[in-house]
Amino acid sequence: MMAKKTRNIARLRRHKRVRGKVNGSEARPRLNVYRSLDSIYAQVIDDGAGHTLASASSIDTELRAQMKGKNKTEQARVVGEAVAKRATAKGVKQVVLDRGGFRYAGRVKALADGARSEGLEF
Repeated sequence: MMAKKTRNIARLRRHKRVRGKVNGSEARPRLNVYRSLDSIYAQVIDDGAGHTLASASSIDTELRAQMKGKNKTEQARVVGEAVAKRATAKGVKQVVLDRGGFRYAGRVKALADGARSEGLEF
């Protein structure tokens, strides 16, 4: 139990350090990624105004049909594509990736690749 707690504390420390450097603006908002054990969440955030411009997650009711029969990495790619579509509909073309302290591999990488495939530039 202590190892799990320590691992999450280390992730939060990494996230805090990265947030000191990564800041989303109106021209280039921040694509924030959060990964739980069974779900993945993504938000496009304008930090200047403090608003979420677009969001998607693996528990969205709109995406539920696309999630059927897919593993978590494939679901992350679908979430990345969905958040990119919603962001481009709002006029966002470029974003800054905020990994949230997670390693850029696996589901986080799949989400980023899905967003890139739909036209978002990092």
